[in-house]
Amino acid sequence: MDFDPIILARIQFAFTVSFHVIFPAFTIGLSAYVATLEVLWLVTGAERYHRIARFFTKIFAVSFAMGVVSGIVLSYQFGTNWSRFADVAGNVIGPLIGYEVLTAFFLEATFLGIMLFGWNRVPKGLHVFASLAVAFGTATSAFWILSANSWMQFPAGHEVRDGIAYPVDWLQVIFNPTFPLRFAHMVTACYLTTAFVVLAVGARYVVANRYPEDSRTMIRMALGLIAILAPVQAFIGDSHGLVTLQHQPAKIAAIEGHWENEPGAQGVPLVLFAIPNEAAEKNDYQIAIPHLGSVILTHSWDGTFQGLKSFPAEDRPPVAIPFFAFRIMVGIGLLMILIGWAGQFLLWRRRLFDTDWFLKPAQYVWPLGFLAIISGWFVTEVGRQPWVATGILRTVDAISPVHGWAVALTLALFVAVYGIVFSMGIYYINRLIVRGPAGSSIEPPPRDIPPGNRPLAAAGHAARDAIIKPAE
Repeated sequence: MDFDPIILARIQFAFTVSFHVIFPAFTIGLSAYVATLEVLWLVTGAERYHRIARFFTKIFAVSFAMGVVSGIVLSYQFGTNWSRFADVAGNVIGPLIGYEVLTAFFLEATFLGIMLFGWNRVPKGLHVFASLAVAFGTATSAFWILSANSWMQFPAGHEVRDGIAYPVDWLQVIFNPTFPLRFAHMVTACYLTTAFVVLAVGARYVVANRYPEDSRTMIRMALGLIAILAPVQAFIGDSHGLVTLQHQPAKIAAIEGHWENEPGAQGVPLVLFAIPNEAAEKNDYQIAIPHLGSVILTHSWDGTFQGLKSFPAEDRPPVAIPFFAFRIMVGIGLLMILIGWAGQFLLWRRRLFDTDWFLKPAQYVWPLGFLAIISGWFVTEVGRQPWVATGILRTVDAISPVHGWAVALTLALFVAVYGIVFSMGIYYINRLIVRGPAGSSIEPPPRDIPPGNRPLAAAGHAARDAIIKPAE
């Protein structure tokens, strides 16, 4: 049986990056949320912020660990499966990844221990500073990774000599044309993802009548962020689409399912639904709104942009994946706006915590952000094809001289190992959620208690907590 190493290597990378991207995205947002809670705790002294921060810090620790493990695998794939890419683009991509380690990962590693284990062991102000540093480090990590990926989308600040890319202007390399809005779009998506997890956890507790003070705080904070950031994300996405149209017109044509500008036709319709037919170069079963595509992408009623037929067949991206993934992403975005505004309306009317039709479904909204991020990532990466670095190196030329059976074997192993490890991680996170914030507020025995008496002291603390806290 013959195995195509190119197809399998692409599937393997898509599989591993799809698992990886959700964890850094979550930790970027969650670290910012924990830091916000700690600042509020420092400023107001309210104990509920302390409890919620400790609770979500444990979830952050598990997610951070899984993100690190899955990220290491991706780095190795550059050498094992995509060595030609490393040869051609390594002079640019390598330093950007190195900067991410030096400025972001080292910062996170320096303060992560204080953030995770410094509760009641270091001064409150130092712990808050450590959490802020970790949050800044995760955002900095996104900065460098998105810069590297954006350079692959539309390279700038380089020159090509003998088929190898060399940087000539690092500012142009880092701040390439597609980077600023791509970075803003991704970081906003990370914050929204975390907000929906917090909303779901809070709704779960309210419905179960557990931790009323903490759960209501979670919901209020999450809905406030969603109501503001979800519409902002729509505006950022629209602006990013205009930049993509300027620098990657074939990607936009695939996203829109736009094949050609018919002679004499005015304006481009917005295709709501269709089944792209690449063999016939048309859409089947199309449902479209006339002129709306022009209004969105050109901001004019009769504006036009290039269709897929304007590009040679070998330079077109696959159409179906970016076409459908984009609509999933946009649909989830609109649902986010609806949820945020509906929740804020109920909160304004002081009916939110008595409204079952909102709270019961809200328990299950936690996957929305993850699905939107994965869909957007597929739009970005598949829409870049057939290039791994646009205009410099095609994907078919970036593959290592590796046998297809070897890639197939490692892909099968990845599926098995990831399925076990990440299922256990998600199970453990769910167990932390079941345990709830109450378990996060039990303080360790004071240091001046002799070791032999510490179990008794811990039991005393537990008994005290059971008396002064509401029963679960």
